[in-house]
Amino acid sequence: MVQVGIIGASGFTGAELLRIAAQHPDFDVVYATGDSQAGVRAAELYPSLAGVYPDLMFEEFDLGRARGLDLVFLGLPHEASMAMAPQLIGHVGCIVDLSAAYRLKDPACYPMYYGFRHDQLGLLDEAVYGLPELHRNDLKGAALIATPGCHVTTAVLALRPFVEAGLVDRQGVIVDTMTGITGAGRKPTHTNLFTSIDSNVEAYGFLTHRHTPEIEQELEAQVLFTPHLVPMSRGLLATCHARPADGATLSTGLLLSVLRDRWAGEPFVVVTDGSPSTKATLGSNAVHVTARYDERTHTVLAIAALDNLTKGASGGAVQAANVALGLDETAGLTKIGIAP
Repeated sequence: MVQVGIIGASGFTGAELLRIAAQHPDFDVVYATGDSQAGVRAAELYPSLAGVYPDLMFEEFDLGRARGLDLVFLGLPHEASMAMAPQLIGHVGCIVDLSAAYRLKDPACYPMYYGFRHDQLGLLDEAVYGLPELHRNDLKGAALIATPGCHVTTAVLALRPFVEAGLVDRQGVIVDTMTGITGAGRKPTHTNLFTSIDSNVEAYGFLTHRHTPEIEQELEAQVLFTPHLVPMSRGLLATCHARPADGATLSTGLLLSVLRDRWAGEPFVVVTDGSPSTKATLGSNAVHVTARYDERTHTVLAIAALDNLTKGASGGAVQAANVALGLDETAGLTKIGIAP
């Protein structure tokens, strides 16, 4: 069995990691920290976990307890993860970081988008971006994995095939997303108050959202990104627009064919003729994608949906860890959503 530690297990992504680990045939969670919830049973904070973790207690972090484990997930704030990784690298089999601390290859982006300077440039260079659909070969045997942002995974899986095929202009791509409230984290704020989110849709992060450079990095295109907070617990829908590349002759049939060819054999990408929906992916590690070409406005429309806590965070982290450790990539994960 793979001995697993989850540092920061009391947050939403930590709870999702515990849920997935419970159904993983090779994972044994032996250490789960949550400093603000230390001494609290996981089943008390998240009753949904009671059937599998009736006695698991959140602990305070102890470096000695983490070292020696086969796999450690970091569910910490960005700067905390940046500081934690050097203490664990070489002492655990694999580190999977769910923060943005090691996602961006250009260190100059960190002061601009995250407000801190990156002081672990060697590890930043060594970290592997944890999107298996693009970086599977690099993930094999990786010691440090940077889990993608949820908006990024959705937009990139919707658009990347068209960029690679030279079908769309790499300038002026527009990505609009709608996301559930769990993306804001578990800590109570004005944003996630019931009275703020109920019956309300609101755009945020105008022009400077932190996922913008990450989308551009993985899409290899210039992007205008605007996320919107909507009144649902979990889920994310991306609506993307791009202009055809010079000389490209496009049709809806061609775009769907490109998607199917590019994602053929991918266990968690579902190309559909219909309209992707967040409910269809709820609780699963699946991404549903589709595309249309509008001849009237000469615009490529690409749409994708996923569960922001699963494929968009913890599920994607487990998928990448499976690849790194040489396990079945689909272990512990499903592409079947919960419906109705």
